[in-house]
Amino acid sequence: MEDDENRHPFRDWEPPLPPARETATGEARRVGVELEMIGPGVSDVSAIVADQVGGRCEKKSPYEHIVHGDEAGEWRVELDWEYLKRKGREEAPDTDLAAFVDETAERLVRAGAETIVPVEVISPPLPMRRLADLQSLIVRLRDAGARGTGAGISYAFGLQLNPELPSLDARTIASYLKAFFCLYEWLEKRSAPDFTRKLTRFTAPFPAAYVRKTIDPEYWPPQDRLIDDYLADNPTRNRALDMLPLFLHLDEARVRAVVEDPRVKPRPTLHYRLPNCEIDEPGWGIHIPWGDWLKVERLATDRDRLERICRAYARWLDKPMRHLFENWAREVESWLGEKAGR
Repeated sequence: MEDDENRHPFRDWEPPLPPARETATGEARRVGVELEMIGPGVSDVSAIVADQVGGRCEKKSPYEHIVHGDEAGEWRVELDWEYLKRKGREEAPDTDLAAFVDETAERLVRAGAETIVPVEVISPPLPMRRLADLQSLIVRLRDAGARGTGAGISYAFGLQLNPELPSLDARTIASYLKAFFCLYEWLEKRSAPDFTRKLTRFTAPFPAAYVRKTIDPEYWPPQDRLIDDYLADNPTRNRALDMLPLFLHLDEARVRAVVEDPRVKPRPTLHYRLPNCEIDEPGWGIHIPWGDWLKVERLATDRDRLERICRAYARWLDKPMRHLFENWAREVESWLGEKAGR
């Protein structure tokens, strides 16, 4: 049998923090995490979460549980299928026969869904140091039999990070967009999207013309233009860095005039959608995607290096046959190493 240290290699992990650690109001920045998996059901997962954070479970339905008691806020554990969540909230039909038919149909749907539809753990906004709790939670879920993207060809499960920004001014937001675009090919290579994700186009790429416009060193628009430019080319949630929740928080009327999708909810965070959740892999943990995201954080807050890499990436994008002869992801390695002054 494995010893405890080998089974829990991240017990003493302390999350590294970004250069900008506070919001404009002086409060510690927070990050929300969304984690998808299959294996343990909603009840089992919510019990593990409740034990991890010292909370208690509220069963809204068989498919949705809320864990109360964490000072950071509520945790949600749910089967990630809107149809079953809606069925779970509905009142039972009036007649016995109708109730029997409805319940039988629901059980049949649930039996199939639970083999392919992920259970999702959604954290409240956590102080960034509390990512250590996520690390411990991942180990406990793995020990309970949680499986991720690599466990089956139909398992297109992901991980999402929702970091608060250090400031909500337009220049800060543009800096993060620029940094993300410059590092995106490297981030994609690091995340190694699962075949299923590639097949189903987990997230559509940002339009090349929009990327080229945004990384222009002279592009520092005011908030209204920044939002309008984004909406003109990206009126969808289907982006690796989904800015709609943030822009909805900043200017609801402007966003709702273009995007009516009720799934878009306002929040003062970025929404970074990673294509894989490898929770069943012993060496995998939140430290891997978080470490990669910190590269974006450091670049976004280093104005001089950000301008230089934007100019280099713009030159690379302007080469007509660039993908045949050069690899920007490999070039990024040098920016994150020697050119970054490591």
